[in-house]
Amino acid sequence: MAVGRKTRGKTIRVGVVGVGRGQSFASSATDLVGMKLVALCDLWEERLLEVGKRYGVATYADYDRFLEHDMDAVILANYFHEHAPFAIKALSAGKHVMSECICNATLGEGVALCRAVEKSGLIYMLAENYPYTAFNMEMRRVYQTGEIGQVTYAEGEYNHPMAPEDRLRIAPGMNHWRNWIPSTYYCTHALAPLVFIADTMPVMVNGLSIARREPDKRTVRRGDPGSVILCRMDNGSVFRIFGLTLPGHSNWYRVHGDRGAMEVTRGPGYYGPGQVRVWHEEWDMKPGEIRDRTYLPDWPVHADLARKAGHGGGDFWTNYEFANAIRTGTQPFLDVYRGVAMSSVGILAWKSALKDGVPLEVPDFRNERSRAKYAKDNASPFPSHAGKKGYTRLPASILGELKPTKEGLALARRVWKEIGYKGE
Repeated sequence: MAVGRKTRGKTIRVGVVGVGRGQSFASSATDLVGMKLVALCDLWEERLLEVGKRYGVATYADYDRFLEHDMDAVILANYFHEHAPFAIKALSAGKHVMSECICNATLGEGVALCRAVEKSGLIYMLAENYPYTAFNMEMRRVYQTGEIGQVTYAEGEYNHPMAPEDRLRIAPGMNHWRNWIPSTYYCTHALAPLVFIADTMPVMVNGLSIARREPDKRTVRRGDPGSVILCRMDNGSVFRIFGLTLPGHSNWYRVHGDRGAMEVTRGPGYYGPGQVRVWHEEWDMKPGEIRDRTYLPDWPVHADLARKAGHGGGDFWTNYEFANAIRTGTQPFLDVYRGVAMSSVGILAWKSALKDGVPLEVPDFRNERSRAKYAKDNASPFPSHAGKKGYTRLPASILGELKPTKEGLALARRVWKEIGYKGE
């Protein structure tokens, strides 16, 4: 695969799509990482103009016109299920791309995105921030020393419950993507840190969805509240992935090797105490090793900058890694192949869950022969894809096509009126 153009020594001019979540990327696009924010794009024109004025940059409500702006790279922080088409357009326009959370909403989009990156020779990065917490970066460092050996089993959890009112505020409208996302789709926060730590890729997936509606009865969500995914990895190990909105915050990771184990210690909220525990069996220790130690790690470099950023420092590190990749012309660790594979785990796990857990193969997205058979697979649960040419319908729940409760509808209308949302 061709590598991106080098821009060593040059300030990277960046445009950001999305003035909600995208503001975190916009504020981090500074000379500290060799970037300069030059343009913003969003359909919410009132907010767009307000944010654009604050940053003193050009604003665009039209994405095609935005791509004509004189810039080197685009950061996509638009809706979850829209990233691949936007990324493909940006690559075709000669822009490097970083895309948040997932790369593709369907398997077919994933294939198209891999082909577009290869054709362009530009940098593409998944802006998955959870690998870059201090504890996950430390576990990656420990793993690379060989202290716990090769991974045999790992667990990743990203479970994010919210009050019904708060969930409705971030998902205004009956057809907002958050109200239709299947329980397995938002899996990269749990899976990506494990892939980052152990550098192994998923090859087979089983998914089970939790068919209990109680956590969402006061919202208008059609999806199930949680799931468990089992991934067979390319070295024979097994990863267990858990989430999504069940009561009990959880942002936790554990890795077992053939010589020991390590984990982030549990605590309240997303990051808890952020300590790392590394331990061994007494009968399998090498001279000088400590049997069981727990300590508070820090980032290896740029700790002061990371501490000021959101998502446990990840919002600094994603911009930093993206900028470094562009400057050197070298694809980042979270490149298109890892990004599409991890995003596709959520899609395949959902297809597995709809069949009560049957195993499904994860294609090798680096290999055209392996990925080609999925090129026209555009099954999707999202209403904006319904009726679109080439797209087919997937239910958002294993219980079928669900309707919100009367209680959920009444609360949604009240909350949306309070925040000024005027749509359905």
